Amino acid sequence: MNPQLRVLRALTLTLPLLVLAAGILRHYQPPDPAIAFAAGEIVIGVDGSFPPFAYDDGGELRGLDIDLGLALAREIGLPARFVSISFNGLYDALISGKVDLLISALRVEPARRDDARYTQAYYDNGLVLVSARGAPLDADALSGTRIAYEYASSADSQIRAWERDGARIEKLPYELPAYSLDALRFGQADGALTDATTFRLYKREQSEWQPEIRYVTHDPYAIALRRDRADAWKLVESAVSALKESGELAKIVAAWL
Repeated sequence: MNPQLRVLRALTLTLPLLVLAAGILRHYQPPDPAIAFAAGEIVIGVDGSFPPFAYDDGGELRGLDIDLGLALAREIGLPARFVSISFNGLYDALISGKVDLLISALRVEPARRDDARYTQAYYDNGLVLVSARGAPLDADALSGTRIAYEYASSADSQIRAWERDGARIEKLPYELPAYSLDALRFGQADGALTDATTFRLYKREQSEWQPEIRYVTHDPYAIALRRDRADAWKLVESAVSALKESGELAKIVAAWL
């Protein structure tokens, strides 16, 4: 077929679809916050015993999840009210309607999807492979390296998985994950494997230290809403996107981690 005719045919087929999509977008109206949150506020459930994400500071809840909840509420245009709940009671409070949503360093749980709907992730607490500045480590080529980690942790499990795949790692187990980072910083290890939160908190205390880091696993934290609250979910999901695009979410994470 003549190339010009091929292009013309493609345009003829796709133009009606583009016009239809534009019409749908033009007439789309986002959910009304006053209807999605009929009480006139956003009630947020949180476990207030998990710093730096949420903790009680003299009767006032503070932390990354608290700042995120306040920012989301501002983006949506409603006030936020926090309810401190023990971690094991969070989903019961959500399903019963005691709270509108949960922001509490929650992992996405497939078994909860019949009752809960999750937003996109707002934080990744996956394992990071940390190494000295200028000496990045490749997770696929660790044989012969000394890797420090916390004994009996998720990092320990990951190293065992690498060994099963054939990597010959010199393992340096420590009682606490911070000790593994100490070992790297003082030149006693070639790398350290720890979760992102542990690394970020350690790095805040050692601000002059500039190591290399690479994520090797992903552990996303997301916001949970009741599955039948579709309009509320759309508003919260859109607000998370807006906070990411504006850079405000990154500032919130950096303020606490």
